[in-house]
Parts: sequence; C-alpha cells; structure tokens
Amino acid sequence: MYIYYLIAAAIVAIDQLTKWIIVRTMEIRESIPVIEDFFYITSHRNRGAAWGILQGQMWFFYIVTVIVIGVIIYYMGQYAKQSRFVGVALALILGGAIGNFIDRLFRKEVVDFLNFYIGNYNFPIFNVADSSLVIGVIFVLIATFVDERRQKKGVKA
Repeated sequence: MYIYYLIAAAIVAIDQLTKWIIVRTMEIRESIPVIEDFFYITSHRNRGAAWGILQGQMWFFYIVTVIVIGVIIYYMGQYAKQSRFVGVALALILGGAIGNFIDRLFRKEVVDFLNFYIGNYNFPIFNVADSSLVIGVIFVLIATFVDERRQKKGVKA
C-alpha cells in the first residue's frame, strides 16, 4: 500500500524539480526548441485550470484540490488493495494534484513548460503534474471499462 504513496511522492518530486529548474533558468515566455516545429520547452505561468480557464480563482482551486486529495486517499485505501493498476492510477492522480497544489499555494500560479505543436495547432503548455493527472485518469477509465466487462461476463456465465 505504501508503494502508491511513494509513486505519488516521486511524481511530486519530479514535478517540483522540473518546475524549479524552469523558474531558475528561463525567463517567462522564453522558448527552447527540442524538436523544431514540434516540441519546445517554454516557460509559462497559469493562474487558472487546464487551458487557462477560471483564471485567478485560487480559493476555488484550494478547496477543490483538498477535496480531491482526500477522495483519492480514501479510494486508494478502498481499491488499491484489490488492483495494483488502480493503485498506480490513483497514485498518479494524487501526485499530479499535489504537484499543482504546491504551485498554487506557494507561487499563486502553476509553472508550465512542455509545449507541443501538432501541425499548426499549439497544444496548451503543460507540466509533469498535468501529465500525471491525465495518465492517472486514463488508467482509471481503463480499469473501470475492464471491470465492467468482467462483471458483464460474470453475469452471462
């Protein structure tokens, strides 16, 4: 069970380290090409949620994040024992939520820096915590889908 908290802690550490490097070494809006016309490291700040929505609503984010962290910890206690996959998924969500919460709490904004162009589309700039959250949610959806399929097969048998 503690392994899931270690995974979450590792995500938080990697997230905060990468953000610290960006803050210390780059000016805001500075961009470094990694793969020309596709992937850049771009120093960006976000005072809102995904894609910049709800700008400046810090108290909302504080309350929602504390609730989400509590719910994730509860679900980890309930479901991680039954499924390692779900445990890892929840650990990824927990680590991502805490990583961005730390930014909002201490910086009053989230540091983003992973910048991808898909054709002419500039995908919204994101960070390690965001990636962890998205992957964790995808894993939860996969686990839910697989569990529902198993239950349907069990009913038909």
